[in-house]
Amino acid sequence: MMRILVTGGAGFLGSHLCERLLHEGHEVIALDDLSTGSRANVAHLLRSRRFSLVEHDVTNPYDFAVQRIYNLASPASPPQYQRDPVRTTMINVIGTRNALDLGRRHRARVLQASTSEVYGDPEVHPQPESYRGSVDSTGLRACYDEGKRCAESLVMDYKRKCFVDVRLPRIFNTYGPRMDPEDGRVVSNFIVQALGGEDLTVYGDGSQTRSFCYVDDLIDGLVRLMEHAEDPGPMNLGNPAEMTVLELAEEIRKLTKSQSQILFHPLPEGDPKQRRPVIDKARATLGFEPRVPLQKGLRRTIESFAAHAVGKRPARGSRLATA
Repeated sequence: MMRILVTGGAGFLGSHLCERLLHEGHEVIALDDLSTGSRANVAHLLRSRRFSLVEHDVTNPYDFAVQRIYNLASPASPPQYQRDPVRTTMINVIGTRNALDLGRRHRARVLQASTSEVYGDPEVHPQPESYRGSVDSTGLRACYDEGKRCAESLVMDYKRKCFVDVRLPRIFNTYGPRMDPEDGRVVSNFIVQALGGEDLTVYGDGSQTRSFCYVDDLIDGLVRLMEHAEDPGPMNLGNPAEMTVLELAEEIRKLTKSQSQILFHPLPEGDPKQRRPVIDKARATLGFEPRVPLQKGLRRTIESFAAHAVGKRPARGSRLATA
Protein backbone atom coordinates (compact mmCIF):
# COMPACT_ATOMS: atom_id res chain seq x y z
CA MET A 1 0.00 0.00 0.00
CA MET A 2 1.21 3.50 -0.84
CA ARG A 3 0.09 6.97 0.15
CA ILE A 4 -0.82 8.79 -3.05
CA LEU A 5 -1.71 12.40 -3.83
CA VAL A 6 -4.00 13.21 -6.76
CA THR A 7 -4.24 16.92 -7.54
CA GLY A 8 -7.47 17.69 -9.36
CA GLY A 9 -8.80 14.60 -7.60
CA ALA A 10 -12.43 15.75 -7.62
CA GLY A 11 -12.46 16.29 -11.37
CA PHE A 12 -13.60 13.97 -14.14
CA LEU A 13 -10.33 12.07 -14.61
CA GLY A 14 -9.16 12.62 -11.04
CA SER A 15 -12.21 11.03 -9.44
CA HIS A 16 -11.92 7.92 -11.62
CA LEU A 17 -8.22 7.70 -10.81
CA CYS A 18 -8.88 8.00 -7.05
CA GLU A 19 -11.48 5.24 -7.36
CA ARG A 20 -9.00 2.95 -9.13
CA LEU A 21 -6.22 3.61 -6.59
CA LEU A 22 -8.54 2.95 -3.64
CA HIS A 23 -9.65 -0.28 -5.26
CA GLU A 24 -5.99 -1.32 -5.39
CA GLY A 25 -5.69 -0.75 -1.63
CA HIS A 26 -3.81 2.55 -1.48
CA GLU A 27 -4.38 5.56 0.76
CA VAL A 28 -5.46 8.46 -1.44
CA ILE A 29 -5.51 12.22 -0.88
CA ALA A 30 -7.50 14.22 -3.43
CA LEU A 31 -6.40 17.86 -3.60
CA ASP A 32 -8.85 20.14 -5.41
CA ASP A 33 -10.08 23.74 -5.17
CA LEU A 34 -13.43 22.61 -6.66
CA SER A 35 -13.33 25.33 -9.32
CA THR A 36 -14.00 22.75 -12.04
CA GLY A 37 -14.15 19.59 -9.92
CA SER A 38 -17.08 18.59 -7.71
CA ARG A 39 -17.57 16.99 -4.31
CA ALA A 40 -20.30 14.90 -5.93
CA ASN A 41 -17.67 13.14 -8.05
CA VAL A 42 -15.98 11.71 -4.95
CA ALA A 43 -18.88 11.58 -2.48
CA HIS A 44 -19.01 7.79 -2.70
CA LEU A 45 -15.27 7.59 -1.93
CA LEU A 46 -15.54 9.58 1.30
CA ARG A 47 -16.96 6.49 2.99
CA SER A 48 -13.48 4.97 2.87
CA ARG A 49 -11.06 5.68 5.71
CA ARG A 50 -8.27 5.55 3.15
CA PHE A 51 -9.61 8.53 1.21
CA SER A 52 -9.61 12.23 2.02
CA LEU A 53 -10.57 15.32 0.06
CA VAL A 54 -8.57 18.47 0.78
CA GLU A 55 -9.86 21.74 -0.67
CA HIS A 56 -6.78 23.70 -1.77
CA ASP A 57 -5.50 25.86 -4.63
CA VAL A 58 -2.48 24.13 -6.21
CA THR A 59 -0.84 27.46 -7.03
CA ASN A 60 -0.23 27.78 -3.28
CA PRO A 61 2.38 25.48 -1.68
CA TYR A 62 1.26 22.34 0.16
CA ASP A 63 2.96 19.45 1.88
CA PHE A 64 1.98 15.79 2.19
CA ALA A 65 4.29 12.87 2.86
CA VAL A 66 3.46 10.66 -0.13
CA GLN A 67 5.15 8.17 -2.44
CA ARG A 68 3.26 9.03 -5.63
CA ILE A 69 1.90 12.31 -7.01
CA TYR A 70 -0.53 12.42 -9.93
CA ASN A 71 -0.69 16.07 -11.00
CA LEU A 72 -4.02 16.36 -12.85
CA ALA A 73 -5.03 19.82 -11.59
CA SER A 74 -6.05 22.08 -14.49
CA PRO A 75 -9.20 23.23 -16.24
CA ALA A 76 -9.33 21.08 -19.36
CA SER A 77 -12.14 22.22 -21.67
CA PRO A 78 -11.95 25.41 -23.75
CA PRO A 79 -14.82 27.24 -21.97
CA GLN A 80 -13.25 26.37 -18.61
CA TYR A 81 -9.68 27.40 -19.34
CA GLN A 82 -10.64 30.49 -21.37
CA ARG A 83 -12.81 31.79 -18.52
CA ASP A 84 -9.66 32.93 -16.71
CA PRO A 85 -6.71 32.38 -19.05
CA VAL A 86 -4.11 33.93 -16.76
CA ARG A 87 -5.11 31.63 -13.93
CA THR A 88 -5.06 28.66 -16.31
CA THR A 89 -1.45 29.41 -17.20
CA MET A 90 -0.51 29.80 -13.53
CA ILE A 91 -2.17 26.51 -12.56
CA ASN A 92 -0.18 24.68 -15.22
CA VAL A 93 3.12 26.40 -14.45
CA ILE A 94 3.14 27.21 -10.73
CA GLY A 95 0.90 24.26 -9.90
CA THR A 96 3.26 21.91 -11.70
CA ARG A 97 6.27 23.45 -9.97
CA ASN A 98 4.62 22.90 -6.58
CA ALA A 99 3.94 19.24 -7.42
CA LEU A 100 7.56 18.77 -8.53
CA ASP A 101 8.87 20.50 -5.40
CA LEU A 102 6.80 18.11 -3.30
CA GLY A 103 8.20 15.19 -5.27
CA ARG A 104 11.74 16.40 -4.67
CA ARG A 105 11.08 17.00 -0.94
CA HIS A 106 9.66 13.51 -0.30
CA ARG A 107 11.41 11.61 -3.09
CA ALA A 108 8.02 10.82 -4.57
CA ARG A 109 7.40 9.88 -8.18
CA VAL A 110 5.49 12.58 -10.06
CA LEU A 111 3.17 11.99 -13.01
CA GLN A 112 2.38 15.21 -14.84
CA ALA A 113 -0.80 15.03 -16.91
CA SER A 114 0.04 16.64 -20.23
CA THR A 115 -2.23 16.76 -23.25
CA SER A 116 -2.54 16.24 -26.98
CA GLU A 117 -2.97 20.03 -27.15
CA VAL A 118 0.83 20.37 -26.97
CA TYR A 119 0.72 19.33 -30.65
CA GLY A 120 -1.54 22.28 -31.51
CA ASP A 121 -3.23 22.16 -34.91
CA PRO A 122 -0.97 19.38 -36.17
CA GLU A 123 0.87 19.39 -39.47
CA VAL A 124 1.74 15.72 -38.91
CA HIS A 125 -1.04 13.14 -38.74
CA PRO A 126 -1.40 10.98 -36.71
CA GLN A 127 0.73 12.47 -33.94
CA PRO A 128 3.75 10.56 -32.55
CA GLU A 129 5.60 11.67 -29.44
CA SER A 130 8.50 12.87 -31.60
CA TYR A 131 6.31 15.54 -33.25
CA ARG A 132 7.06 18.97 -31.78
CA GLY A 133 3.73 20.55 -32.60
CA SER A 134 2.27 23.61 -34.29
CA VAL A 135 0.96 25.85 -31.52
CA ASP A 136 -0.18 29.46 -31.69
CA SER A 137 1.46 31.05 -28.66
CA THR A 138 -0.77 34.15 -28.83
CA GLY A 139 -4.14 32.55 -29.61
CA LEU A 140 -7.20 32.01 -27.43
CA ARG A 141 -6.12 28.47 -26.56
CA ALA A 142 -2.52 29.41 -25.69
CA CYS A 143 -3.16 29.66 -21.95
CA TYR A 144 -3.78 25.91 -21.90
CA ASP A 145 -1.61 24.74 -24.81
CA GLU A 146 1.47 26.73 -23.83
CA GLY A 147 0.78 26.22 -20.13
CA LYS A 148 1.02 22.47 -20.67
CA ARG A 149 4.09 22.83 -22.88
CA CYS A 150 5.82 24.88 -20.19
CA ALA A 151 4.81 22.26 -17.62
CA GLU A 152 6.53 19.61 -19.73
CA SER A 153 9.67 21.72 -19.76
CA LEU A 154 9.57 22.02 -15.97
CA VAL A 155 9.14 18.27 -15.61
CA MET A 156 12.20 17.51 -17.71
CA ASP A 157 14.33 20.17 -15.98
CA TYR A 158 13.40 18.83 -12.54
CA LYS A 159 14.35 15.38 -13.77
CA ARG A 160 17.72 16.52 -15.13
CA LYS A 161 18.69 19.05 -12.45
CA CYS A 162 16.87 17.87 -9.32
CA PHE A 163 16.72 14.12 -9.99
CA VAL A 164 12.94 13.93 -9.53
CA ASP A 165 11.46 10.65 -10.78
CA VAL A 166 8.87 11.73 -13.37
CA ARG A 167 6.31 10.36 -15.83
CA LEU A 168 4.81 12.41 -18.67
CA PRO A 169 1.64 11.15 -20.38
CA ARG A 170 0.06 13.17 -23.19
CA ILE A 171 -3.65 12.56 -22.81
CA PHE A 172 -5.91 12.55 -25.87
CA ASN A 173 -9.71 13.04 -25.89
CA THR A 174 -11.29 11.08 -23.05
CA TYR A 175 -14.97 10.66 -22.17
CA GLY A 176 -17.18 8.80 -19.73
CA PRO A 177 -19.41 9.14 -16.66
CA ARG A 178 -18.81 12.19 -14.43
CA MET A 179 -17.98 14.48 -17.30
CA ASP A 180 -19.29 17.94 -16.51
CA PRO A 181 -22.44 18.24 -18.69
CA GLU A 182 -21.76 21.96 -19.11
CA ASP A 183 -18.05 21.85 -19.86
CA GLY A 184 -18.55 22.37 -23.60
CA ARG A 185 -16.76 19.20 -24.76
CA VAL A 186 -18.12 17.58 -27.85
CA VAL A 187 -19.24 14.27 -26.26
CA SER A 188 -21.00 15.85 -23.28
CA ASN A 189 -22.46 18.61 -25.44
CA PHE A 190 -24.04 16.20 -27.91
CA ILE A 191 -25.39 13.93 -25.17
CA VAL A 192 -26.95 16.82 -23.24
CA GLN A 193 -28.52 18.23 -26.40
CA ALA A 194 -29.80 14.86 -27.57
CA LEU A 195 -31.32 13.94 -24.19
CA GLY A 196 -32.93 17.36 -23.98
CA GLY A 197 -34.45 17.10 -27.45
CA GLU A 198 -32.40 20.05 -28.69
CA ASP A 199 -30.56 20.36 -31.97
CA LEU A 200 -26.98 19.08 -31.97
CA THR A 201 -24.47 21.86 -32.53
CA VAL A 202 -21.64 21.02 -34.93
CA TYR A 203 -18.92 23.58 -35.56
CA GLY A 204 -17.48 23.83 -39.06
CA ASP A 205 -18.71 21.20 -41.49
CA GLY A 206 -18.10 18.39 -38.98
CA SER A 207 -15.22 16.91 -40.96
CA GLN A 208 -12.66 17.63 -38.24
CA THR A 209 -11.57 14.37 -36.62
CA ARG A 210 -11.07 13.22 -33.05
CA SER A 211 -10.13 9.96 -31.33
CA PHE A 212 -12.15 9.15 -28.21
CA CYS A 213 -10.84 7.04 -25.34
CA TYR A 214 -13.13 5.71 -22.63
CA VAL A 215 -12.10 6.87 -19.16
CA ASP A 216 -11.42 3.40 -17.72
CA ASP A 217 -8.91 2.72 -20.49
CA LEU A 218 -7.18 6.06 -19.97
CA ILE A 219 -6.91 5.55 -16.20
CA ASP A 220 -5.40 2.12 -16.79
CA GLY A 221 -2.76 3.74 -18.98
CA LEU A 222 -1.94 6.36 -16.34
CA VAL A 223 -1.47 3.74 -13.62
CA ARG A 224 0.62 1.53 -15.88
CA LEU A 225 2.86 4.46 -16.76
CA MET A 226 3.23 5.61 -13.16
CA GLU A 227 4.28 2.14 -12.02
CA HIS A 228 6.61 1.44 -14.94
CA ALA A 229 10.10 0.88 -13.57
CA GLU A 230 11.82 3.51 -15.74
CA ASP A 231 10.77 6.85 -17.17
CA PRO A 232 10.08 6.20 -20.87
CA GLY A 233 9.74 9.92 -21.67
CA PRO A 234 6.64 11.63 -23.08
CA MET A 235 3.98 9.07 -23.97
CA ASN A 236 0.71 9.36 -25.86
CA LEU A 237 -2.30 7.80 -24.12
CA GLY A 238 -5.59 7.60 -25.96
CA ASN A 239 -7.54 5.63 -28.51
CA PRO A 240 -6.23 5.72 -32.09
CA ALA A 241 -9.67 4.94 -33.57
CA GLU A 242 -10.46 8.13 -35.50
CA MET A 243 -13.84 9.54 -36.49
CA THR A 244 -15.31 12.84 -37.62
CA VAL A 245 -17.29 15.08 -35.30
CA LEU A 246 -20.28 14.63 -37.59
CA GLU A 247 -20.02 10.84 -37.28
CA LEU A 248 -19.96 11.22 -33.50
CA ALA A 249 -23.08 13.38 -33.61
CA GLU A 250 -24.89 10.76 -35.69
CA GLU A 251 -23.83 7.95 -33.33
CA ILE A 252 -25.06 9.79 -30.24
CA ARG A 253 -28.30 10.69 -31.96
CA LYS A 254 -28.82 7.00 -32.77
CA LEU A 255 -27.95 5.74 -29.27
CA THR A 256 -30.25 8.26 -27.57
CA LYS A 257 -33.01 7.62 -30.16
CA SER A 258 -33.16 11.38 -30.51
CA GLN A 259 -35.10 13.22 -33.20
CA SER A 260 -32.75 16.20 -32.86
CA GLN A 261 -31.51 17.88 -35.99
CA ILE A 262 -27.87 18.80 -36.61
CA LEU A 263 -27.08 22.51 -36.90
CA PHE A 264 -23.80 23.82 -38.29
CA HIS A 265 -22.01 26.88 -36.91
CA PRO A 266 -18.72 28.59 -37.85
CA LEU A 267 -15.56 26.85 -36.68
CA PRO A 268 -14.01 28.62 -33.65
CA GLU A 269 -10.54 30.14 -33.75
CA GLY A 270 -7.70 27.68 -33.21
CA ASP A 271 -9.85 24.56 -33.44
CA PRO A 272 -7.56 21.65 -34.47
CA LYS A 273 -8.68 19.93 -37.67
CA GLN A 274 -7.24 16.52 -36.77
CA ARG A 275 -6.41 14.66 -33.61
CA ARG A 276 -5.26 11.05 -33.44
CA PRO A 277 -2.51 9.53 -31.28
CA VAL A 278 0.20 7.13 -32.30
CA ILE A 279 0.28 4.75 -29.32
CA ASP A 280 2.95 2.32 -30.50
CA LYS A 281 5.22 3.41 -27.63
CA ALA A 282 2.54 2.81 -24.99
CA ARG A 283 1.69 -0.57 -26.48
CA ALA A 284 5.32 -1.72 -26.54
CA THR A 285 6.35 -0.25 -23.19
CA LEU A 286 3.24 -0.64 -21.04
CA GLY A 287 1.10 -3.22 -22.80
CA PHE A 288 -1.49 -0.45 -23.05
CA GLU A 289 -4.46 -1.11 -25.32
CA PRO A 290 -7.85 0.65 -25.29
CA ARG A 291 -10.49 -2.05 -24.85
CA VAL A 292 -13.87 -0.32 -24.52
CA PRO A 293 -15.53 0.15 -27.94
CA LEU A 294 -16.93 3.60 -28.62
CA GLN A 295 -20.55 2.46 -28.77
CA LYS A 296 -20.27 0.66 -25.42
CA GLY A 297 -18.53 3.63 -23.79
CA LEU A 298 -21.08 6.08 -25.15
CA ARG A 299 -23.94 3.93 -23.83
CA ARG A 300 -22.43 3.98 -20.35
CA THR A 301 -21.94 7.74 -20.54
CA ILE A 302 -25.46 8.38 -21.82
CA GLU A 303 -26.92 6.17 -19.07
CA SER A 304 -24.95 8.11 -16.46
CA PHE A 305 -26.15 11.46 -17.81
CA ALA A 306 -29.74 10.24 -18.00
CA ALA A 307 -29.59 8.88 -14.44
CA HIS A 308 -28.72 12.36 -13.22
CA ALA A 309 -31.57 13.89 -15.23
CA VAL A 310 -29.10 15.89 -17.31
CA GLY A 311 -31.43 16.03 -20.29
CA LYS A 312 -34.15 17.69 -18.20
CA ARG A 313 -32.23 20.92 -17.85
CA PRO A 314 -31.46 23.27 -20.72
CA ALA A 315 -28.40 22.34 -22.73
CA ARG A 316 -25.71 24.96 -22.75
CA GLY A 317 -24.36 25.57 -26.25
CA SER A 318 -20.64 25.03 -26.62
CA ARG A 319 -18.36 27.59 -28.13
CA LEU A 320 -15.80 24.90 -28.78
CA ALA A 321 -17.36 21.47 -29.11
CA THR A 322 -14.06 19.78 -29.87
CA ALA A 323 -12.24 18.95 -26.66
